[in-house]
Amino acid sequence: MKERTGVITFQGNPLTLVGDEIKVGAKAPDFTVVDNGLAPKKLSDFAGNVLILSTVPSLDTPVCDMETRRFNTEASKLDAGIKILTVSMDLPFAQARWCGAAGVEAVQTLSDHMSGSLGEGYGVLIKELRLLSRALFVVDKTGTVQYVQYVKEITEEPDYDAVLAAAAKLV
Repeated sequence: MKERTGVITFQGNPLTLVGDEIKVGAKAPDFTVVDNGLAPKKLSDFAGNVLILSTVPSLDTPVCDMETRRFNTEASKLDAGIKILTVSMDLPFAQARWCGAAGVEAVQTLSDHMSGSLGEGYGVLIKELRLLSRALFVVDKTGTVQYVQYVKEITEEPDYDAVLAAAAKLV
């Protein structure tokens, strides 16, 4: 699998991403993750929807917590045809517990802990930490990537307005 260095940092220190960089216009790579009930989920399970795919290192960190809560709030303002998925390497049980405590119901959390297939497929798997980097992808109803945002410093929040605007244009 291809490795990319110098793309992201953690507190200023460079990290290595495993997998190819995803570019606008590419077919969204398929993946297998699990939901909070341990049921497998694939990209095809969300066919026909515009997807905001948010990858984060861990819901138990301040920035990931803020990001996922923000998307949960924004979800109520979006067209029903837009689904927000937040994917991390957290165990599904921890994700469910976090969502319950945080009151997150409009964002679906998914775990890539079993295979890392989403992490590798979207080029966001951090080799040194076996966590996902902070990134956002907007996938249209046909499965084509229409927006990509790899957040350079993973301790910083993404550009929410840009990703939400990109998704809104597709419905």
